[in-house]
Amino acid sequence: MTGSEVSPSFRLAYVPGVTPTKWVRIWNERLPGVPLALVAVPAAEAPALLRDGGADAGFVRLPVDGTDLSAIPLYTEQTVVVIHKDHVAAAVEELSLAELADDIVLHPLDDLLGWEQLPGKPAIERPATTADAIELVAAGVGVLVVPQSLARLHHRKDLTYRPLTDAPESRIALSWPQDRTTDLVEDFIGIVRGRTVNSSRGRSTAPAEQPKAKSKRAEGGAARRKPAGGAAAGKNPRGGSGGAKGAKGGARGAKGAAAAKRGKPRRRP
Repeated sequence: MTGSEVSPSFRLAYVPGVTPTKWVRIWNERLPGVPLALVAVPAAEAPALLRDGGADAGFVRLPVDGTDLSAIPLYTEQTVVVIHKDHVAAAVEELSLAELADDIVLHPLDDLLGWEQLPGKPAIERPATTADAIELVAAGVGVLVVPQSLARLHHRKDLTYRPLTDAPESRIALSWPQDRTTDLVEDFIGIVRGRTVNSSRGRSTAPAEQPKAKSKRAEGGAARRKPAGGAAAGKNPRGGSGGAKGAKGGARGAKGAAAAKRGKPRRRP
């Protein structure tokens, strides 16, 4: 950590397709006195925004050029092809790039996938943005390959999308300037990594002292020393006196035997 100053607020940038809601909620719970401001930024402009101080940290798409920005990869997105609902491919669950060979595959200027070779047939002109390419797909001009989050972001009732099994993928990362790794940046890193409140900055906190657990031998000895259910006092579980009831039962048995002996008829000679 190179700074311990407290900022009046924390500015978090995010690129299209990223939904920072969960992390913002946790931030507001843990640091209610530090407002968090969200800054939406196009993917291509996010690194420059961080370098210029327009945000303290941000969710960006990899790769990030240069060594002055730190980055923690978070997850990789599924790549999909956006098609019209009347497209023949709408009848299948997934596609390969080879199955787009006969389609015009739109390649907008803000494309996020690192293509070695573009699939399908090229369009006459590249759309300026992904949003413009979506409009062309809706008009039946071609298809568009994007990360799944962008397909959801630009959802339309007349369009659908299908996963591509062998297309390049896009990775999302948390990034910030290395020379501005403040306490608040460390706090947010902890939130994104799922750390608890006490360890959100990576500090080593001594655990609270816990009472020592008794050994099994000690517990067993205590159990043996404890009277078992009142047996030593001569009581049964129902609260009566076991010894008294046994004596009464014996007396009744003796009386019955005596009565039976008296009532037996004698044989006459």
